[in-house]
Amino acid sequence: MNLKQKLDDHYKAFDRSALIPDPLQFAHLYKSKKDIETAGFISSVFAYGNVRQIIGTLDKIFYAAGKSPYDFVHSYASEEAEKIKNIKHRFYTEEDINSFFRIYKAILHENVSLEKLFLKYYNPSDVNIKKALNNFSKRFLLNSEKITPGIKFMFPLPEKGSTCKRMNLFLRWMVRRDELDLGIWETVNPGKLIIPVDTHIARICKELKLTTRKNPTWNMAEEITENLKKFDPLDPVKYDFAICHIGIRKISF
Repeated sequence: MNLKQKLDDHYKAFDRSALIPDPLQFAHLYKSKKDIETAGFISSVFAYGNVRQIIGTLDKIFYAAGKSPYDFVHSYASEEAEKIKNIKHRFYTEEDINSFFRIYKAILHENVSLEKLFLKYYNPSDVNIKKALNNFSKRFLLNSEKITPGIKFMFPLPEKGSTCKRMNLFLRWMVRRDELDLGIWETVNPGKLIIPVDTHIARICKELKLTTRKNPTWNMAEEITENLKKFDPLDPVKYDFAICHIGIRKISF
């Protein structure tokens, strides 16, 4: 069996029934576009560490957020801050998390939605979303009162060499549409996306000869994406969920 057939078979196998556990599961809880976008963004920002840890933190946050995560962020103040008090996630401190919601609130008040902010920087003629993502992340950093290590980690920059795994994950969820990805941002071309590289993606893609690079960087993410375009030039990152979960669940490729 050739690699394309294996990739396509795994892509088909990892359908909606394979969603849980994954941070994407929270965005599927909502119906309105603004709540889906907000739930997706919050989930992506906290998508590092082991899956159980990620889901545990997000359970607490979305319980605090109530019926509408968008309304929770849009009206974020002392009452909302009290609800997430004592929530920490790996090296995100309580203050990092509080700052995140304050920054996010300010962004929403300026732009209405994250999609509108991203589209300010998105150019369909660019090779990929690197420039748009770089400026998108920078906008959050500019709104930060204090750039702590946690805040810096929340909003990484491709120009600094980061794989920007969590930002690319968020964009995958928002731009692509299938049983898993929600595809509510219809203006951005899925073919411009970059695969979200984590340890699982890096390891498996090295084994599959989809990258020649040793260390996870933005350049590795671009190289893997370009090689995946050989199998689907219009939608190369569709294979991300399957490859990642093969690694997480320790399944043989």
